[in-house]
Amino acid sequence: MNPANYSAISFPFLGIEVNPPRTVALGPLTIHFYGLVIALGLILAVLYAMRRSKEFGLKEDDILDGVLWVTPFAIVCARAYYVIFSWQDYAANPISVLYIWEGGLAIYGGVLGAVVGVAVFCRVKKIRFTTVMDLVLLGFLIGQSMGRWGNFFNREAFGAATDSFFRMGLFNTVTNAWEYYHPTFLYESVWNLTGLALLHFLSKKRKYDGQVALGYAFWYGLGRTMIEGLRVDSLYWGPFRVSQMLAALSCVTAAAVLIWQSFRPHDPARLLVNQMAAREAEKSREIEEKNEK
Repeated sequence: MNPANYSAISFPFLGIEVNPPRTVALGPLTIHFYGLVIALGLILAVLYAMRRSKEFGLKEDDILDGVLWVTPFAIVCARAYYVIFSWQDYAANPISVLYIWEGGLAIYGGVLGAVVGVAVFCRVKKIRFTTVMDLVLLGFLIGQSMGRWGNFFNREAFGAATDSFFRMGLFNTVTNAWEYYHPTFLYESVWNLTGLALLHFLSKKRKYDGQVALGYAFWYGLGRTMIEGLRVDSLYWGPFRVSQMLAALSCVTAAAVLIWQSFRPHDPARLLVNQMAAREAEKSREIEEKNEK
């Protein structure tokens, strides 16, 4: 093999072999595709949330303001989560903790950070937390689906060796041979995209604020529980895969709450979007009455 192709990636079942670059240079600036893909996912998530904000009783400005609050929390917590459970990789050079463009962002850390960021934002802005979480987590599915392709460019987050139909090949320069693994980044990307499609349509018929957020916790938790078991780079706490434990716990908890809520009556008037519509209608009536006088 040509040395230039040592970092190639192959998908035999598709007859594809590619060698995507990790970086691209623009003059003195070096752009890492990992960060570029994550940034693109964030942009798409924000655009989606802005487009659907009125359906949730929110304003586009709420979304833009929320991004400024939530993004720092999500990034810092995603990095902290990863570093805490893989400190041995950073102990010799602690400054490398800041090198997030090299990879090492844990999705669950990002979700936990986003929840904290949304909670702070909602308290300051006096906006309903469950409503914002419904929309934020729909956007998260977009970001997560896109973000996994950052792992593709970094040749990371793949699974155990396999000869399955979906195998992904990486060239091992030590053995001078192709080795094949589960493309778990691809599995998760497709799973998240499917979840987005399902929750997008279900969100139009939600019965209470927070229902979509629970659906996210169930769907993502279920997928991550299965996919995490295939990975070879999991973060461990003792003998346990940390993300797999959290995924299973969130899935079971969300399922239990969703079932419990399904037996409870839900008044559509309590949805924030309907309350906002009622307030707008009341204001319009008051304005008409003043004009008539």
